[in-house]
Amino acid sequence: MGLFQLCLCGIICQLMIGNCIFQAITGGVIVSRCMRSTNMMEQSLSQIESMVPVMLAVEISQIIDDLREATFILDSSDEEAGKVLRELLQEDVSATDSLEFSEIKALQLAASRLCITSPKAILIEKRSIKKLLDKVGDSGQSKIKVLKYLFYLLKKYGNSVLGEQKDNACAQEEGSYTVCSQSFEVDSRVGDRKFGAQTNNLSRSVIPEVFKCPLSLRLMYDPVVIESGQTFERMWIQKWFEEGNHTCPKTKMKLVRQSLTPNTAMKDLISKWCMKYGITISDPSLEKAALPSLDSSSTSISSLCSSMNDLHFPLDISNMSLGSLDTSYGSDTSSNKIADGSNRMPLWTNVHDIDLSRLTELNWDCQCKVIEDYETRLERDNQVSHSLSSTNFVEPLIIFLRDARDLHDSRAQRIGCRLLLAFVSKNRSGIPYLNEDLFSLLASFLHSAAATEETLAILVALSSYAYFISKIVASGALASILNMLDSHNGKFQELAIKILHNLSSDVGIQSHIAPSEFLPKLVPFLKDATLAVSCLVILKNMCNAEHARVCVVETSGCLPSVAELLEIGSEEDQEHAVAILLCLCSQRDQYCKLVMNEGVIPSLVNISVNGNDKAKVSALELLRLLRDVAYSVEQQCFGSEIDTSKDASSDPRKEKPSSKTSRIFGWKFPKLSKKSVLS
Repeated sequence: MGLFQLCLCGIICQLMIGNCIFQAITGGVIVSRCMRSTNMMEQSLSQIESMVPVMLAVEISQIIDDLREATFILDSSDEEAGKVLRELLQEDVSATDSLEFSEIKALQLAASRLCITSPKAILIEKRSIKKLLDKVGDSGQSKIKVLKYLFYLLKKYGNSVLGEQKDNACAQEEGSYTVCSQSFEVDSRVGDRKFGAQTNNLSRSVIPEVFKCPLSLRLMYDPVVIESGQTFERMWIQKWFEEGNHTCPKTKMKLVRQSLTPNTAMKDLISKWCMKYGITISDPSLEKAALPSLDSSSTSISSLCSSMNDLHFPLDISNMSLGSLDTSYGSDTSSNKIADGSNRMPLWTNVHDIDLSRLTELNWDCQCKVIEDYETRLERDNQVSHSLSSTNFVEPLIIFLRDARDLHDSRAQRIGCRLLLAFVSKNRSGIPYLNEDLFSLLASFLHSAAATEETLAILVALSSYAYFISKIVASGALASILNMLDSHNGKFQELAIKILHNLSSDVGIQSHIAPSEFLPKLVPFLKDATLAVSCLVILKNMCNAEHARVCVVETSGCLPSVAELLEIGSEEDQEHAVAILLCLCSQRDQYCKLVMNEGVIPSLVNISVNGNDKAKVSALELLRLLRDVAYSVEQQCFGSEIDTSKDASSDPRKEKPSSKTSRIFGWKFPKLSKKSVLS
């Protein structure tokens, strides 16, 4: 679908009314509005055309051509239904029986033409009328009068009309209006738009390519030749040169002169061709003629309804109640009080217009109910979150959470936090709206047992954003998160580790965590298969600092747990475990000796062959480091043994010391303690 078709569809969508019966009555008005809108669009595009580059002007000109050829017609079925209904509205019948007969016949014919042939269709019409009445202001009294009368007809005669239509099938196609465009297209393979030509004759011929301007792709009226030897329409090539272009639009050849020479031979050929097919071409530079103005006074709905002032209805329509709209498809007597304002749902519970800015106007119980309802809707509908902002959602929710805390309402804290969790999980674009007040509030919730799990889950989501890490730390929540590792609640511990996993990616966070106190709490979780990878990432990030590396080596059970994961962990576990050991060993030879004491060589060899890509590279590098250190230690040991043997040979009474050694890479390596290595 092209731009022209999209424009027309947009016009129609804005002007169409959702009620079939009322559409039929006002069809002429809508058609005239469509015509007026296309004329206004044509005028606007014509003004823009002279302000834009030539290539864009060509495209705009083609759209203008389509707009000029577009016509709007009312479907014959709708036109017939509308005519009958308008005659009924303008009929002045004093006898009630005659009026009743006219009403039944008019409604029966209109319903048949508009495919209103089922109880459900009648119900939809009634509800559509009700919606239209809700939108009409005090200034639309004539329109209100018509709508109420239509509703009266449907309510009184709906079942009777359906009874007479049971044997008649509706063969009408859906849709009230058809946009018909007289196409300028000569051949579907060519796809040309001809400017100002006689369409009927042109459609029977194919324009030769040489007759078309390379810029506008239209039949040329005043062909001229430029220096490159190419022929163009005078108006378009002049515009091309006036924009400062010095090349041929078709060949891209640079032009020394911008002279335009009339191509009389081409013009004669085009003229003969047009005479043969009875086609006339107008000057494109003179095509911007004034558009016809439409007098809307004769087609307005007010004019239509002005003749109704003296209409004698069988009841007082101005006071008719519309509260009894049907809720079932088979009955006209059942009622649903949706028109009663007391039974309507509040504005802030509308799923399409979520707005918490008026939340404080409700009592506390109602506020909790609305918050709970919103949480359910956000979970079910991903589109709802896109309408939420700081003003209509975040700030009012912060006020609600603060009130819930001050009132010590545990349930309100939980449902408020669940709504916030749904928001931060669904609405990535709205995340930046969160301010420091919210983080301070979340930190306070960690001190109470009311909404601890929900708060931790929120912080897991927020900590994944780098720009929130400083706010989380500044709120004082970090201490409470670390304390969660000491709790006996497995869920709290899991969420806390996930938060620390995210926070550890920030280098600045390490100054707020004391490794000597934190690592002993973390080590036991390395045994948990579900948390091991997060713990390893935390360790890897902490190893960027020297004091943290020392604590990793000194903390009881830390190195053995990491080494164990080289053998039994997943590929991801192995990747991070190797990275930790490589970070340690690349800093100090002493760390290499401690790592080798854990018997990691077989596991590293296996990973270098079977691990993932990152783990293979790290494992090979770590093996190289350990080999170099082992070789250096072997050399030192070999020199020490030579000196000892010399002393023993000079003094036979001295015995050789029995050093405890292990063989690594084929060399003997003495067992070393952490204390001796770190000293």
